[in-house]
Amino acid sequence: MKEIKLENSTLEKKKSIEHKNTIPNNDFRFCLKSIFFNENYIPSHNTRTTTNFANLARGEHRRENLRNTIQMIHNRFNSLANWDNPNQDRYTVELEIVSVAIEIDDCKTQFPSIEVLKTHIIDHKTNKRIEGIVGNNFSSYVRDYDFSVLLLEHNKNKDQFSIPNNFGELHGNLFKAFVNSTTYKNYFSKLPVICLSVSDHKTYHRTENQHPILGFEYLPNISSLTEQYFKKMGLQVRYFMPTNSAAPLAFYFFGDLLADYTNLELIGTISTMETFQKIYRPEIYNANSVAGQCYKPSLKNKDHSYTKIVYDREERSQLAIEQGLYAEKHFIKPHKKLLEQWSCNFNLTSKTI
Repeated sequence: MKEIKLENSTLEKKKSIEHKNTIPNNDFRFCLKSIFFNENYIPSHNTRTTTNFANLARGEHRRENLRNTIQMIHNRFNSLANWDNPNQDRYTVELEIVSVAIEIDDCKTQFPSIEVLKTHIIDHKTNKRIEGIVGNNFSSYVRDYDFSVLLLEHNKNKDQFSIPNNFGELHGNLFKAFVNSTTYKNYFSKLPVICLSVSDHKTYHRTENQHPILGFEYLPNISSLTEQYFKKMGLQVRYFMPTNSAAPLAFYFFGDLLADYTNLELIGTISTMETFQKIYRPEIYNANSVAGQCYKPSLKNKDHSYTKIVYDREERSQLAIEQGLYAEKHFIKPHKKLLEQWSCNFNLTSKTI
């Protein structure tokens, strides 16, 4: 599918997608590209093949997968945005895949940094296109390297699990540099929200705090490596289970999740990411019984339903290592000294988002 220019619909700016922003030491530049996720979507060669939306867009059932996934998102959105919506068909959701590349050595080298989803909400009653939240799904080659190469090598042949020094700092600094950049601010009006699955290694307890859209808040019994990793990206986390969901979702965000976003913006993220989780982790998110006061997720839960969407979860796990090795070969090793120096200087000069 042909790449499109990324526009900020709220600010009604039309700027070239090739706009770049220099970050500390003038070593790197960010470059954005965008493509819509629809039934005609074909992953680019730089897209991580383990990414949820890329996995669905391959094989003989690709078009049916994409069409059904998008319809599930529409249906879930309308079920949550049910005011002034008697026929449950007022809204549809458009998903834009935003790819962020880092250009190094005066633009001689380009490496795919992160990939996120941007939601757009179409209100068919008012004929308005409403800007949604950017983030949602989060894809990163460097994260694959950290978890599937560096962490495994560090613990190889060791009796006790440990975490390497400065684990996740480079990745976190790259993410914060992008979000702090004028490139980000020129194209997105609000800070990102990333929505992930809960961990099957933790127990979650429901609180009395209930949000009208996000639902009941849950608190985990322990912190996790994922939480620590995203904290180095500058993100905090809260867990909420929306109405008619089977399990809580993890929302990673800057600022104030409950105050900084509108109901429709939050619904866009919930409907999108809950749909992906129902496909990818049906044992948790398409379970036939819902999370209670005390909830322990399990990928061994047999009391669940499958969607009609084909998803290769085994391939997803295997490819994470390959993609981590790709990052090591084309980004980490060739630019090791530059990356270490830049990350150290970034920590010294960076400002709070």
